[in-house]
Amino acid sequence: MNYQEAMEYMEKVGTYGIVPGLDSIRELCRRLGNPQEELKFVHIAGTNGKGSTLAYISSILQAAGYRVGKYISPVIIEYCEKIQIGKQKITHKDLCEGLEIIKKHCDAMVSDGFHHPTPFEIETALAFWYFREKQCDIVVLETGMGGREDATNLITTTQVAVLASIGMDHMKFLGNSLEEIATHKTGICKPGCQVVSMRQKEAAQKVVEQTAAELGCILTMADAANAKHVKYGLKKQTFDYENYKKLEITLAGKFQVANAVLALEAVQALEKCGYEIKETAIRKGLKETVWNGRLQILEEHPLFIVDGAHNEDAAAKLADSIEFYFTNKRIIYIMGMLKDKEVDRVIALTEKYADQILTVTPPDNPRAMHAYDLATEVAKVHPNVTAVDSLEEAVELSHLLAGRDDVILCFGSLSYLGRILKLMEKRQTAGNKRKAKR
Repeated sequence: MNYQEAMEYMEKVGTYGIVPGLDSIRELCRRLGNPQEELKFVHIAGTNGKGSTLAYISSILQAAGYRVGKYISPVIIEYCEKIQIGKQKITHKDLCEGLEIIKKHCDAMVSDGFHHPTPFEIETALAFWYFREKQCDIVVLETGMGGREDATNLITTTQVAVLASIGMDHMKFLGNSLEEIATHKTGICKPGCQVVSMRQKEAAQKVVEQTAAELGCILTMADAANAKHVKYGLKKQTFDYENYKKLEITLAGKFQVANAVLALEAVQALEKCGYEIKETAIRKGLKETVWNGRLQILEEHPLFIVDGAHNEDAAAKLADSIEFYFTNKRIIYIMGMLKDKEVDRVIALTEKYADQILTVTPPDNPRAMHAYDLATEVAKVHPNVTAVDSLEEAVELSHLLAGRDDVILCFGSLSYLGRILKLMEKRQTAGNKRKAKR
């Protein structure tokens, strides 16, 4: 199996869709020799902030000298981002080798009367296999959706369960109330493990506290209100937390201080589990954390920013950042959404800040909302909206509309932001070549 064949295989099994429950992944991993049982985990669930929190924790652990596996969902730029050790993505060779082994087991499962594992189950099993093969000291694991019935929740060796911000998302699968969704998310907590949670909305907070008490877990609350002397910025942010003074992060957004505090508490919980993590590693890890697609600056003049705000909770955080960073700025949106998200709430929370809104269809995604349908929804509340035919056209048109001191904000589904990153890189390369010829 070569890389193209591997991608074709994953595309083929994509027709199996989402099947909640652990029976299939449990059987697949059993046939692989249960690689997850030989690993230790930091397991992260939540509606928003999981990825950034994972990035902070992984960066700190790497700075402390540990061999750190990372399992990420969804990816921004390319498929191999899903599975990383340190800053290195899984190679095509290792990916193909692992998928070839897993494919044989999947085929055998079907012959034995089992359901064929879904793409996410296959990727999760592949990650476990790869991290065992490479002898990772610890794995930082992000749930795909929910927690209790998520394929990643097969694990039993959780050192720290981390709960990022819990809000309304994936209601079709997780329930229509915050309590129901929180019950799924807190399903990653294992009896007696350390639990570290962001301060949640009241309904979710009660579920977190009740779950931790029932399982005999030590619960630590990471409250961003305890961060002092916070200095916000688009390129650098600093804050004090407990005995740590002037901690520095380079990810933008007021909410990133809360994510960093959550990661810091998770790392301190790991220390209670026997991991040695010095202050120098904490400082270095936080400062060097990189995470694509979260208030990420791609260009200075005009300021071109991408952000993965795709649900109500994330849109509220984005609106907060817009008010804080871009007061009195003229803003142009590029907006692309998936049909099964809270499109009306995202529009309601963000539309008032935009001078002009360009809508796009996220490419190569069966759940994508068509640009014209999104524009129709936006037009109900905003007078200046245009549906464009491609991402290329959106990038070009936004630059034609924007002045040097304006802001272009591209947000919505994470599924198309990687393409935007590549288009902007191509645009800047072409611009540099033109300058060089002058």
